[in-house]
Amino acid sequence: MAKAAVAGGVVVLLHGEERFLVEEKARALVAGWQQEMVSDFGFEPLEAAGLTAARLQDSILQAPFLDPFRAVWVRGVAGVKAEGLAPALVEVPVTTRLLITVAGRLGPGNKLVKAVTAVGGRAEESARLKGRALGDWTARRADEMGLGRQIAAQVTRVTHADLGVVDSELRKLAAYKASGARLTPEVVVELLAGAREDEIFKLTDNLLPRPTAQAWVVARSLARSGIQPTSVAYRMARHLALVLEVRARQDRGDSLSVIQSDLPEHSFVVQKAYDAARDVDPDRLEAALRAIRDYEFEVKSGQIDAELGLDVLLTRL
Repeated sequence: MAKAAVAGGVVVLLHGEERFLVEEKARALVAGWQQEMVSDFGFEPLEAAGLTAARLQDSILQAPFLDPFRAVWVRGVAGVKAEGLAPALVEVPVTTRLLITVAGRLGPGNKLVKAVTAVGGRAEESARLKGRALGDWTARRADEMGLGRQIAAQVTRVTHADLGVVDSELRKLAAYKASGARLTPEVVVELLAGAREDEIFKLTDNLLPRPTAQAWVVARSLARSGIQPTSVAYRMARHLALVLEVRARQDRGDSLSVIQSDLPEHSFVVQKAYDAARDVDPDRLEAALRAIRDYEFEVKSGQIDAELGLDVLLTRL
């Protein structure tokens, strides 16, 4: 007979189609927890790849050493594998704070969502922003960076509707403005990655099953044209995540038309992902997504040069 779930510690499940918001909320939450800690021993980040419910349960049940609590962050769980972690949440001690981030949306009937709720935790979805909601978010972000609503509107018009890309482009424009240069509408269009959407598609077309020589050429061209290398990497990650999701749907027996009707991406983009997914190992896709995440962290922490690191990243892929 299954043991009843026991409420105790803090449990947060962040999921949704808008990966940028999921990651942003997760970083803010973890940063707040770490401020309450006196050492690094109490924080344990866990990679989702290869993680079992038994391994996670062991981590959840560990007692804190120097800190008043332990913080466990399970990062980047694929949506199709989320239910497999549900048995780990049978009991969560009051001295444990658990955060799980999932790439993709989980329905209310998902076993992991139910397990989180059963122990008194919360599951929060970050839906993909569209239309006015996307415009409002971009405007607020632009105001925070001192760019103004007019530039925000221009970014929304020409940039791919992805918050990670939008944020990266706004940061680039803010850095350009901070250098003392004038941001005219013509300069903004020239700087934005959205103005080179054809090149972005050419890059993603040459990523799988492994990056071709053309992928290097296009990536270098994009980076040297003024587009932030991390923005290029983020677009690659979005494409690989889409292929991984489509592959999971293929394995369930879903037809192309069904997948196209369910996913928010343009049907042509889903078709390309569908064709690529048939010849790619899902484990390799997950490894590629981890490599891109590590690259972004290394760039933002100043460990590597962004443009040179992009070449290395393609080699890892």
